[in-house]
This record gives sequence, structure tokens and C-alpha cells, in this order.
Amino acid sequence: MGRFGMDVGTGTTVLYDAEGGFQYDEPSVMLGRPGGRGVSVGREAADLVDRIPSGSLAVRPVRDGVITDLDTARRYLRAVVRRVLPRPWQRTRLAAALTVPAGASPLERRALVEAAEEAGIVRVLALAGPVAGAIGCGVDPLDRRVHMVADVGAGTAEIVAMCFGEVLAVRSRRVAGDAIAAAVRRHVREQHHLSLGRDAAEDLTIRVGAVPDGGEVTVVGRDGDNGRPRTLRLPAGELHSIVAPRVAELATSLIGCLDDLPARALDDLAADGVLLVGGASPTRGLRAALEAGLGLPVKQAENPSTCVAEGAARAFTLPGVLETYARG
Repeated sequence: MGRFGMDVGTGTTVLYDAEGGFQYDEPSVMLGRPGGRGVSVGREAADLVDRIPSGSLAVRPVRDGVITDLDTARRYLRAVVRRVLPRPWQRTRLAAALTVPAGASPLERRALVEAAEEAGIVRVLALAGPVAGAIGCGVDPLDRRVHMVADVGAGTAEIVAMCFGEVLAVRSRRVAGDAIAAAVRRHVREQHHLSLGRDAAEDLTIRVGAVPDGGEVTVVGRDGDNGRPRTLRLPAGELHSIVAPRVAELATSLIGCLDDLPARALDDLAADGVLLVGGASPTRGLRAALEAGLGLPVKQAENPSTCVAEGAARAFTLPGVLETYARG
């Protein structure tokens, strides 16, 4: 039986084969074509957004970490699975550990599982994203020590403390990387009369994080006055001032998880630190804001955008993990 870890996020979908490694790592976008001529998914769909007539509808099947329409999610997951496993016989015994937000309601969790089952996956288990991220970074969630993971993606930011098969504390926020990129996009439009696409705004938000305050960053967009392409050089510090308050607000919403922990848990966390994962986790200032708010060392995962899917697949090889943490 093929065993996959599937991280279907607001921004990116990652599939990891427990035996064959990464199979899919592309934007969570589906493009429906006029006349029912099928759909495009992933990078192919994202590249066509804003390039083709408006009759083609681009949708993101997952929003804020959960699906909003069961039929859309089913069609999207079916297309992704068939991209990865094109031959029907490959899909007959497929099992998947599907990551979901730790703060998702039972109804939201079940909707995502049903969409995956209707897409042709025989056995589907739902595993909290932060738990999967811990496994992907070599942490055993059945360990007797307390471990804490912050998972910050495009649509959801969460922090989870776990120990010996128990989730001790959870804080979840349905505003994360997308909201920060949207603030940058809005600032550039209002202050510089330059319109950016969603992907361009996300790319700018990531790139500016690596530029010091005194530097500059270049962006290309549509001029708000004449509609023509225009290249703009922006002071990095100007954008840092837009990102910083949103990052501080995000960090503040997560640090309250410490209030739910027993006293001895803090001894473990002071020694081991907090693991930071997720596609939006490298956002400038986030690690420092979490360290300051939690009073604990925070370690950035080596592969923050893919370790969650990798950990979900590895969970199949760890006795007791899926039985303890996963839900069908």
C-alpha cells in the first residue's frame, strides 16, 4: 500500500511518499476552464492566473487551513493525486496522513477527510499539522518530555505543546502569512499607485525580509494611473514597517499557550526550545517576536515549508503515533 503525507495548505500543497520522497510541491490553486474542458492545478494553474480570459475561474480549494467547498476540494485533490499517481492501479491501495489545523473543528476536519476519500484515497487519517511538523524535524511526539511547535502558514498560525501522546496546549489563529502579504500589497497600491498580483505580493514579502533597513527591493506591477507595467524600487525599511506590527500581533496571539502548561513543562521547553515550521515561518521578525513573547529559544526548521508533509508520511513508520494523534 502506498503511504503518503499530504499537507494541503492555503498557499501550497505538498505530498511526500513514505518510501519515495517528495512527489508534489506546488501552489494550492485550481483553474477551471470554460466549457468544462477540465482543470489545471498547481504551478500550471498559478502561472495562468491573470494571463487568460476571465471565463476561466481560479480558486484556492483551502482557505484558512480548511476547505470551504467540498466539491471543489474533491476535484482538486483528485487532480493532484492523478498527477502524482497517473496509473489507476497505483491508486487502488493508497493511504494518506492528511494534515489539518490543530484548531480545526470536528466538522472541518471531517470535511477534508471526506474530500480526500471521495478523490480516491482508500484510507485517510487526519493529523494535526504541528504534530506532523515535529515528526518531520525528528521530534518524537510520544516522548516523555514536553515539545512545542509553532506552525505558521499562509492561512493559519498555530502553536501546540505535546507530551507522551497528549496535546497539552493549543493556540490557533486563522490569520497568518496571507494577511501580511495583503498588507504589503495594499500599501504599495495606496502609497505608490502600483498594483501587484497576489503571488507578486507574497514574493515581495519574502524577499524584503532578507534585505536590511538601508537597502532597496525591486518590484514590477501595473501602474495605477495608466495601466502599464512599471518597475519600482522601494526602501526595504518602508516595507519592514508594514510587516513588523502584523508579525507582532501574530506572535502575541500564540504566546498565551504557556498559560495552559504545567510548571515542569517549562523546564523542558527552556532546555529544548520551540520549533518553528510552516511556509510563512521565515517572515522577517517572527522568530524574534516569538522568542521575546515566550521567553524561550525558538529554532527555525531546516525545511519549514515541507517538513509537515514529510512528518505526516513518517508517522506511518512510528508505532503508536497515528493511533494516538490521528483521527479518521
